[in-house]
Amino acid sequence: MPRAPWILVTLAAAVLAGPGCVMVGPEYEEPPAPLESNWLDYEDPRLDTTSPLAPEWWRTAFSDPSLDRLIEIAVADNLTLRSAGLRVMQARQQFAIAVGSQYPQQQELAGSAGIERAQGRSDDVYDFGFNVSWEADIWGRFRRQVETASALLDASLASYDGVRVSLIAQVAQSYLSILTTERRLEVARENVRLQEESVRISRAKYVAGAVSALDVEQALTLLHNTRATVYSLEIARQQFKNALAVLLGRPPQDLGELLDESRPVPAVDPAIAVGMPQDLIRRRPDIRVAERRLAAQSAQIGFAITELYPHFLIDGSIGTSVTTFGENDAGDLFTDDTFRYSLTGGFTWNVFNYGRLRSNVRLQDASFQQLLEDYRQTVLSVQAEVENSIVAFLQSSSQLADIRAAAEAAQRSVEISTIQYEDGLVEFNTVLSTLQALATQEDQLATAEGSIAASLVDVYRSLGGGWQTRTSAEAADLIPEDTRDEMRERTKYWDSTFDE
Repeated sequence: MPRAPWILVTLAAAVLAGPGCVMVGPEYEEPPAPLESNWLDYEDPRLDTTSPLAPEWWRTAFSDPSLDRLIEIAVADNLTLRSAGLRVMQARQQFAIAVGSQYPQQQELAGSAGIERAQGRSDDVYDFGFNVSWEADIWGRFRRQVETASALLDASLASYDGVRVSLIAQVAQSYLSILTTERRLEVARENVRLQEESVRISRAKYVAGAVSALDVEQALTLLHNTRATVYSLEIARQQFKNALAVLLGRPPQDLGELLDESRPVPAVDPAIAVGMPQDLIRRRPDIRVAERRLAAQSAQIGFAITELYPHFLIDGSIGTSVTTFGENDAGDLFTDDTFRYSLTGGFTWNVFNYGRLRSNVRLQDASFQQLLEDYRQTVLSVQAEVENSIVAFLQSSSQLADIRAAAEAAQRSVEISTIQYEDGLVEFNTVLSTLQALATQEDQLATAEGSIAASLVDVYRSLGGGWQTRTSAEAADLIPEDTRDEMRERTKYWDSTFDE
């Protein structure tokens, strides 16, 4: 084999030694976040700032087997969560592509066979070889792309966590709304029974000539209004069920086998573990998404800067070629006489495009600064969201005792006014007002009991409860087995990925 020119050997050695030596552009550091040192109501004994937030908080917060089962089904079958898992898989493949770009960008076997005819003579031509083309990563151009893809993969994992946190909270809220509505229906039906009794009493007194027909009509007006409320609540209950069915990945259907509507709204422990505001940086998926996108954009600044420097390339090929002319034939394709190779080194440099390239660096840096401000805004908004949910839970818990006392007083008022009306001591308007007050107070009590549980769900959602720490290597675990089977049927190239 002829000896290669020394200049090509030297250039090849320089290019091969180049990767890893230089990384142009800024090195990313996670930015400081505008966080308070503690919550506004941290001295409230109901707030536990020392205990960590349990990932499966709903199991200890409500101890409700029906809710546990609903959340298990939703996490397994919810279509939005499946879609988020597939976006993680897409990001993982983008990362693999970026890693592969650090190596020779073109690696191909090539072969051909043909006929050449010239000057009345026909010759068979055979060619076979291996070609390689490589742009060396002298300035960190491709490593910055790997950094970008890695950060975006992390962001996709955090986005999946965000969908999961939201899904669990929505399932819990829908379930509690169904139970709350069922309790309000019980209250409304009980008030219908009481108001039917007031209609019976007013009619008896009217027949006896003790009162006018006005008392009867007023009693009927209140009764029919309360009956109409029952229909409205039944509509709302079914709508909550339909919404829950969609969250479970099912068409609207009877969820009787999954719902225990006879049970009351679960009572909650007034003490909640909220941790410290600093924990939000790790727990809130939307904060982690914003931070990881910021890291990806930082790498894009470095990538843009590499365009200002020369790109070094090596092209090489090795193969054999034969033309059936003279004494040669196809059998000579792999002999020493037909062997050939080439090695070419060179560079390209966009020296006349510096204005455009520098503008692109400034563009990427401005995008980074925008994402930095968005990140800071996300941290601030999250803290306000958590504070709002905490104060709603604490105050609604304190409010419940007064609402319950008001409902009990309304019940006693109805009993007293009814007896006095039967004895002719008060007008029917007094009975009517106490019945209206009772219906309102008992409905408010049922709503408040449900609101406390719902506000606790909102506290845990705002704290980022409901996700588990995972790595990008576990991306395939986010995709259910039946979805993997669908993908395997379409293409055979998933087995190695899904079986890792």
